[in-house]
Amino acid sequence: MATIKEQTALIVGASRGLGLALASEYLKRGWQVIATVRGSSTPLHDLKPSAGDRLEIEHLDIDVPGDIEALQRRLAGRTLDVLFVNAGIAIDSEKTIGEISTEAFTRMMVTNALSPMRVVETLDSLVAPGGVIAAMSSGLASIGNNTGGGWEAYRASKAALNTLMRSYAARQPVPTRTLLLMAPGWVRTDMGGQGAALEVNESIPLVVDVVTRQTGYSGLQYLNRLGETVPW
Repeated sequence: MATIKEQTALIVGASRGLGLALASEYLKRGWQVIATVRGSSTPLHDLKPSAGDRLEIEHLDIDVPGDIEALQRRLAGRTLDVLFVNAGIAIDSEKTIGEISTEAFTRMMVTNALSPMRVVETLDSLVAPGGVIAAMSSGLASIGNNTGGGWEAYRASKAALNTLMRSYAARQPVPTRTLLLMAPGWVRTDMGGQGAALEVNESIPLVVDVVTRQTGYSGLQYLNRLGETVPW
């Protein structure tokens, strides 16, 4: 009888919210999950007793380049089927671009765009040919769909992520991996707020379904949780 290869997902930014839900969903589907957190006691740690050895928790602050490099060294020799970079902060989302502070704008650009791409650039060699590199984007990143404004600096940071991921895709000499920018919808998390349209369990299982369906298709796509293309 043929041995079924165990699949491994690395979820970057899994201490709570969407990242925690991604880690939990992959565990439910029988995957080996490596998940990163910044703290030593997070909701992700609460999954450890039931998940056992199938959940590996790593420390990572994505805004610290040395942390990313150290993670790469610790994972050297491992093979990932999915690298999913989940990162997002929203500061003063009600303020227009003319009102927001330089510090707040810079923090969002670093955490939401620059740092996720540093993770991708540093860890992509661990992803198997035919595997998936995904980044958590947002429907708010769509320039074509932006007819109402709001969340201006956050929108800009996620649009920057999309642009940088597109540049990364263009630099690949021979596309061998699926590249995805995922828009999970407006979800009730600490960032999304209680007025959001979706519960986490109405979004993340569908996001994982999309990642699974797209596996093996090379090139970059910007998709929502239903697998529909989002206008750039």
